[in-house]
Amino acid sequence: MQRSDFRFFHRLRVRWAEVDMQKIVFNAHYLMYFDTAIADYWRALALPYEEAMHALEGDLYVRKATVDFQASARVDDLLDVGMKCTRIGNSSMAFTGGLFRQNEFLVGCELVYVFADPATQTSRPVPQALRDILAGYEAGETMIEVVTGGWDALGEGASALRRQVFIEEQQIPKELEWDEHDAVVTHAVARNRLGQVVATGRLLPGEGGVARIGRMAVHRVLRGEGHGEAVLRALEDVARARGDRAVALHAQRSAERFYARIGYAPVGEPFEEAGIPHIEMERALR
Repeated sequence: MQRSDFRFFHRLRVRWAEVDMQKIVFNAHYLMYFDTAIADYWRALALPYEEAMHALEGDLYVRKATVDFQASARVDDLLDVGMKCTRIGNSSMAFTGGLFRQNEFLVGCELVYVFADPATQTSRPVPQALRDILAGYEAGETMIEVVTGGWDALGEGASALRRQVFIEEQQIPKELEWDEHDAVVTHAVARNRLGQVVATGRLLPGEGGVARIGRMAVHRVLRGEGHGEAVLRALEDVARARGDRAVALHAQRSAERFYARIGYAPVGEPFEEAGIPHIEMERALR
């Protein structure tokens, strides 16, 4: 097994609590490593697991797990756990995992899951939509589509995600979330292959050629996967096409590093908005 066999990798560092008296990783922890990688694999598919399984009307249950030990990992080793879907049957699917220390193959794994009715735990056929998503990912296809448009077309999905992120998660009063701008500005949503909205934002008119982006939201379990950036880039394209020279936004301080990484720079002093620390940031459009 080699690194080139895998498209997906989950990175982790071995903790002191995971080694045994032989000063190597205790064997049972390797299954945890692979299971953790599987959870990250679903994020790479742009699927919030619980909501995706609900939409697919089933859930996945482990049928068999085998581990092949070739060499040992030690405390503080930086490991990459490769994972790929290698087989889909009628109701089962098999995943192959490989754990690497740089290019050295240490441990292999096969996980077999059964797709089943969560109420009765009786097997049912793997939905075609899930088959297509898994095959598409392993073939190198993108897992989201970003579209821009008006509130009439995108409002239902955008508002559901904004309600989840801002009102429920961040506890922003609902009367502060909705305003008259929604009906007239350009919105962007990123949808996964089940049609679920996983990220959204909106573009408002600005002053002096500086447009304003707002209401940026990404599904809680899918943050860090690039979906927020994809929405930002789509809104920037709209701003550029209409002749704006820059875009600005009010960034929550917890997201400041994210915006800085993709080219936004702070402007002015920090401030509070809806009880949350913010800072204005801006990016020139070329």
